Amino acid sequence: MNANWQPPMLAINTWLIAASEQLREVDIASSRLDAEIILAHTLRKGRTYLHAHGDELLDARHQEVAGARLALRLDRVPLAYIIGHKEFYGRRFKVTTATLIPRPESEDIITVVKKLIPPTIAHSTPTKLIDVGTGSGCLGITLKLELPELDVTLTDISQQALNVARSNAKALQVDVKFLRSNLLQDFPLKVDLIVANLPYVDPDWDRSRETDYEPPEALFAAEGGMALMLQLINQAPSRLQPGGYLILEADPVQHPQLTAHAKSLKLDLVITNHYCLAFKQS
Repeated sequence: MNANWQPPMLAINTWLIAASEQLREVDIASSRLDAEIILAHTLRKGRTYLHAHGDELLDARHQEVAGARLALRLDRVPLAYIIGHKEFYGRRFKVTTATLIPRPESEDIITVVKKLIPPTIAHSTPTKLIDVGTGSGCLGITLKLELPELDVTLTDISQQALNVARSNAKALQVDVKFLRSNLLQDFPLKVDLIVANLPYVDPDWDRSRETDYEPPEALFAAEGGMALMLQLINQAPSRLQPGGYLILEADPVQHPQLTAHAKSLKLDLVITNHYCLAFKQS
């Protein structure tokens, strides 16, 4: 083969059609969207640019980079890891393979906290919040942005995850504290709110292939996925101020056991929805 050979130049639309078809063949439902995100990220343009410049030719370098990213997606690497970020509550958060990818269902925790601690109260009363197992920092950072008067601490057992959270806090210009800790083990203070999206997947559950690329310590837990949540519930009464709240994300199948265990420790269920549980200290 000629060392100077270059692949034929493809138009944006041609590349997108071919990439979408390949993604459909491996059962990726969002095939067209994923193809557009990959190419837009490669070109450093918005997706609307692709729609307006469909006949524009891609140079060899852009085709090579986009092709490499497409190959990762075809291998079911999550799109967020390929492009390096994920939207959460309308903001962009950096993610790496050291952190769980933020899920839309986790936004319910933000909604619940804002219901329990309205902005008028947050602005008038000092309120301390700790985000346990923060990962990318999406929960604690978002709550600080939504309720600026909160005193927020982000904790994680993983220093790599805390580094990512620190980077997101800097990028979004928020003032939060950081602490490396196994749950609340190294946090001796009392707070008004504990929020946590801890690992809650049972390793035996059916799940997407994409989760094979996420850190297992951020995804899986023993005891039907509840081991870490049960530990946190045990720790919560001694760390909550009177009338304080513990807000957890959990699978609906886990809600009855978690609720019963919390009640035995005088933590009463006050709000529940599909994935979120909020307990108040009696």
